[in-house]
Amino acid sequence: MRGRAAIEAHLRLALKSARRGEGRTYPNPSVGAVVFKGAEILGRGFTRPAGGPHAEVVALRQAGRRHGARALRGASIGVTLEPCCFEGRTAPCTQAIIDAGISRVYVGCRDPHPRVSGRGVAKLRRAGIQVEVGIEEAACREHHRGFFSVHQRGRPFVTLKLATTLDGRIATASGDSRWITGPSARAWVHRLRARTDGIMVGSGTALADDPALTARRGNRVVATPVRVLVDSRLRVPASARLYAGGEGSRTLVLTRKGARGRRALEAAGAELLDLPGAAGALNLPAGLRALADAGLTTLLVEGGGVLGAALLRADLVDEIHWLLAPRLIGGDGHAALAGLGVVGLSQAPKLDAWRVGRLGADIHIQARPRAAKGGRKK
Repeated sequence: MRGRAAIEAHLRLALKSARRGEGRTYPNPSVGAVVFKGAEILGRGFTRPAGGPHAEVVALRQAGRRHGARALRGASIGVTLEPCCFEGRTAPCTQAIIDAGISRVYVGCRDPHPRVSGRGVAKLRRAGIQVEVGIEEAACREHHRGFFSVHQRGRPFVTLKLATTLDGRIATASGDSRWITGPSARAWVHRLRARTDGIMVGSGTALADDPALTARRGNRVVATPVRVLVDSRLRVPASARLYAGGEGSRTLVLTRKGARGRRALEAAGAELLDLPGAAGALNLPAGLRALADAGLTTLLVEGGGVLGAALLRADLVDEIHWLLAPRLIGGDGHAALAGLGVVGLSQAPKLDAWRVGRLGADIHIQARPRAAKGGRKK
């Protein structure tokens, strides 16, 4: 494999590395990088958690350890996102690339951050380095969709997950919902959780299910995304499992100013974000902006039907994962979504099915609302 095909293959490898950091690098993007000479891979890496080295530095260090600093002279680096060029928690990646003696840089897509966009590429070119932008660009932009969403729309990329029977029910009339889907689907959900910055639920789901909102593999917790609770009245007690967790765990509560019970939750370590709106009707666009300000770039919404419907009505859902189990509950069960205010069929939100597959005995539909494709700010 030579020429363009080899470069594209190296960028796909960088993307594979980047996915290893998903859910653990916010507010930074999970970038991947590969250092190479021709077909030979010298080093690869992905962004470490905030404050740690970026992907380019990890890949350059690995290449230097394996092959020596001289091997980097004249080598190339492929990176999924334009290298940063300003001093933050870490030194600029552009300078690390220049100091290493890299001769060519292949960039998946430009960085939307106003302090970087185009400037990183310009700095490298001024140093005499050849730079090409747009290698595997669609895949790279898709991977960095949360980072792009924050900088272009001021809010995280929002994914709504629904697990229902074929007739769209999430629980029986008595509230029994464990388990609607099978083990393969539940394991997939935990993998999805591990790749997201935050998981959001409404107060009704938190009170009914007392979820821990962790990502597990078997009985072992492998990740604890930021827990996000929408609770305008602060009904969920401080003893709830979503407030528990070890060092580094974080719970954000979207509520309204003046809600009673704040002290107990703050004592439990929760961060309360005050939003405009009446009890039970918080301003969700403002809530998502507050989550972006808190550093979140991707958000997985897991419940319940009232919250999911409110986000859909406000055009704040970017992607839907609908898991359909081969069961029927009937009209006396709990519906997956509350009312959407649809009077005529033409008003019903339209979805573009992206992928349809199987997870064990269950059907998995991945779709995107058409209204969200235009990238409108909310």
